[in-house]
Amino acid sequence: MNRSPVAPRRALVAALLLVLPGVALAQAPAPQPAPPPPAAQAAPVPGGNPLQPATREAQALPSLAPLVESVKSAVVNVDVQARGGGGPQGMEDNPFFDRFFGGGRGGQQREPLRQGAGSGFIIDPKGVILTNNHVVQDAVSITVRLDDGRTFSGDVLGRDPLTDVALVKLKEKVEGLPTVKLGDSDALRVGDWVVAIGNPFGLASSVSLGIVSARAREIGASPYDEFLQTDAAINPGNSGGPLFNMKGEVVGINTAIVGGGTGIGFAVPSNLIHALLPQLEKEGAVTRAWLGVGIQDLTRDLAGALKLQVTAGAILTQVNPGSPAAKAGLKTDDVVTAIDGRNVSSSSELTRTVALKRPGSVSTLTVYRDGKKQDVKVTLGTRPDLEGVASKQPREGDAQESSRRVGVSLQNLDARTAQQAGFTDRQGALITDVLPGSPADRANLEPGMLVVEVNRKPVNSAEELAKVIKGAQSGSTLLLRVAAPGGNRSLRALRVP
Repeated sequence: MNRSPVAPRRALVAALLLVLPGVALAQAPAPQPAPPPPAAQAAPVPGGNPLQPATREAQALPSLAPLVESVKSAVVNVDVQARGGGGPQGMEDNPFFDRFFGGGRGGQQREPLRQGAGSGFIIDPKGVILTNNHVVQDAVSITVRLDDGRTFSGDVLGRDPLTDVALVKLKEKVEGLPTVKLGDSDALRVGDWVVAIGNPFGLASSVSLGIVSARAREIGASPYDEFLQTDAAINPGNSGGPLFNMKGEVVGINTAIVGGGTGIGFAVPSNLIHALLPQLEKEGAVTRAWLGVGIQDLTRDLAGALKLQVTAGAILTQVNPGSPAAKAGLKTDDVVTAIDGRNVSSSSELTRTVALKRPGSVSTLTVYRDGKKQDVKVTLGTRPDLEGVASKQPREGDAQESSRRVGVSLQNLDARTAQQAGFTDRQGALITDVLPGSPADRANLEPGMLVVEVNRKPVNSAEELAKVIKGAQSGSTLLLRVAAPGGNRSLRALRVP
C-alpha cells in the first residue's frame, strides 16, 4: 500500500489519518526504584489477568517487556478499502477536527475508494475485534492481520459513529485466538502509566508509553465526548488500537491526536465501550434513551441568580412538547443535579448518563425548582435519529448492502428500462454501479449489465442475486451470466472475498 505524507490542515486530527512529518520521541519515565526482594516478587497480584502472567514485573516497571509480550498477540492491523472520502459522522462542522485516510485513491470517474490502515484488538477467541468506527466506516473490504502473520477477511458486526466504536467479526471460522479484556477506566487516575500498541505508519506492533494526562475530555467530536487524554505516542495507524493499564487490561481505544507532534492523544474509555457492547453485538447499532430537553451548564453566577445553594448541575433551557420530560412535569429552568442517585455536574454528563439508559426505563431525577429540591420520575423515551445514523446501518435483506460485499449496486429491471436499453430479457438484476478495485470490477462487471443467471440458475430480481452473494462462502466463485443492452450474453466469474 502506498503511503504518502499529508500535511495537517487543522489542529485536531485522527490518529489513523493524519500523516505527520516526523515522530517525536516519548518522554522517558523517571528513574524507577530497584525491584522488590524475591519474597515480595512472589506475591500474587490482586485481580491479575490470566493472559498477563508477568503483570507483577510490569507494575514494578523495571521493564514493560513482560506486559507487552503477554498482550501484543491480541492486537491486530486493520486494512480497509472504503467508499468515498467522507469523514466520521458528526465531525463535518467541527473546525478543529479533520481525519484523512492515507494511501491511494481510485482515480476513475466513479466514486473512488479510500485506502486506510488502522488497528484493533481481539475480545473474543472466535474472532470479534474492537476498533474505531472511522476506521471501518463505509468499508467495501476489511482485511485483519494478526501479530503471527495470519490474515482474515472481516465484516462490520456493529458500529456507533457517535462514540467512534465499531465491532468487526472475522468471516472465517476460527477458534482459540488470543484475547485481551476490558478494564475499569473509571479506576484510572491522572498520572497512571498507560501503554499504546498499534500499527502507526504501517509499523505493526509498535509500543509507546505514557501517562493518563486527563479524564472526561470534551473535544467536540459528539455529544457523548468523555475521552481519556494521554501523552503516550499515538500516530496515524494507531486508531482503533488498545490503550493498556499496567495490568494488561484495555482501558481505552486510541482515537484522535492533536497535530504537530504535541504528544496529546485521546482514547474512548473502556467503561463506555463496555456499556455499548451488548447492543453492538446483538443489534449492530446503539439505541439511546432520551429526555427531550435543551440544557446548559449551571455556573456559580447562574446558581446565584436562581437562588440555589448548589453550583453544579444542568439547567433545563427548553422542554420539548410531548417529550418524556414534558410528560413527567419537568419545566424550563429546572436544575438537574442527579439521576438515579448519581451526581450530575454538567449538561454533558447528564446527556451521557441518560444516553446509556434503556429506552422505556424509569429514572429518578433530582431537581431544584424555585430553590426547592424534589425528585421527579421520568419514563425515558427513544432518542430521535438526529444524525441519520440508523439509516446508514446495514439492513438485513437490503439488496444494496448485501451486494456491497463484492462492490456492486443493483436494482430490479423495470419495463421502461428494458425497452429503452433494448434488453430482450424482462427479469434480472441490473448493475447500476461498480466500485473501482472491487471483486466486481476485477470480474469485468460494468454498470448497465443485466445479471440473468447465477451458477446456472435464473435471477429474477436484485434481491434474489443479493441473497446469493450474501450467502456465498468466502473464497468461492459465482458464475454469472450477464446480458448487455441489445441482448448479447456473456459469462463472468465473480470471486467472493
